[in-house]
Amino acid sequence: MKALIVDDNDMARTTLAHLAKQIPTLTIVNQYSNAIEAYNHLQNNHVDLIFLDIEMPEMTGIELTKTLPKKDTIIIFTSSNKEYALEAFELNIADYILKPITPARFLQAVNKAQTIWNSKKEQVQVEKEEFIFVRDSNVTRRLKLDDILYAEAMGDYVKFYTKDKMFAIHGTMKTAEERLPKDNFIRVHRSFIIALSKIDTLQDGGIVLDGKFVPVADAYRKALNTRMNVF
Repeated sequence: MKALIVDDNDMARTTLAHLAKQIPTLTIVNQYSNAIEAYNHLQNNHVDLIFLDIEMPEMTGIELTKTLPKKDTIIIFTSSNKEYALEAFELNIADYILKPITPARFLQAVNKAQTIWNSKKEQVQVEKEEFIFVRDSNVTRRLKLDDILYAEAMGDYVKFYTKDKMFAIHGTMKTAEERLPKDNFIRVHRSFIIALSKIDTLQDGGIVLDGKFVPVADAYRKALNTRMNVF
């Protein structure tokens, strides 16, 4: 895990950094003495974990947490005061350590954060393995989204093309568009939806996916160019 230490107390930062060095799976990428500097860092850099003091001048740790650009960052609050615990845990933090911080208590908090981080990685892996069920010739098959090159409307059917096979299902293009995740697929024609990650080349009038040409209608070209970051 990549982590930040944010604390206005020099001794507290030194203690946290020393304890973190004892854990091979934890890397401190930077330390900050105030929350505003940490906020600026986080605008362009992602970290997995923040050891965050609560009582700091200008911006408190709780205020920083509420403004984080990425809500999946794991937070471990550190404080010499118990009174913020309830408000802190309402922000769905991993742990709340009272100062002075002992090695045992630090390790306990990091273990909690590690468990959360591992579960996030597992969830990402599950999402990569997403699939849909299609009924093809009276047989229901599981079709991995990552295998789909494009979908084509054909009368009352939608054909899903993979590198090696084609599956025809009874349905509409509208239903197919609703079921395919918009992060991975985009409609490029009234009759075609394509997988963005499978595009080989963009040509006049269409695109090529794994050697197969798919037309792109003028009405959809601007949206496609934007998604592909075409200048």
